[in-house]
Amino acid sequence: MKRKNLQFESGFRVVLGNRISQAVEMVLPPGQAEGGPDNRHRGADQWLYVVAGTGIATVNGKRYCLGEGTLMLIERGDEHEIRNNGDDLLRTLNFYVPPAYEKNGEELAPARG
Repeated sequence: MKRKNLQFESGFRVVLGNRISQAVEMVLPPGQAEGGPDNRHRGADQWLYVVAGTGIATVNGKRYCLGEGTLMLIERGDEHEIRNNGDDLLRTLNFYVPPAYEKNGEELAPARG
């Protein structure tokens, strides 16, 4: 069993995981974005849950509104960007299956299998 109290302070932080999944906190200030047209996880699905704030997700060229309580599945290989278009911090909890990042936030090579 693993347990962690989440803080959602700033940036992108791997908070918990095992060999088949991981949880990551992401906090974006107003006007900031993570990802872009070349951003895709070739080896992992990403579940994104909006804890607080508002934003826009652009996935494969389509825009989707994000708000508190939004749950989104960004499938492996989908091009995506998450942008804070609000006046407050955008706080998201992300799950990657399988893990997509090292503990230090560096992207892992695609999983095989």
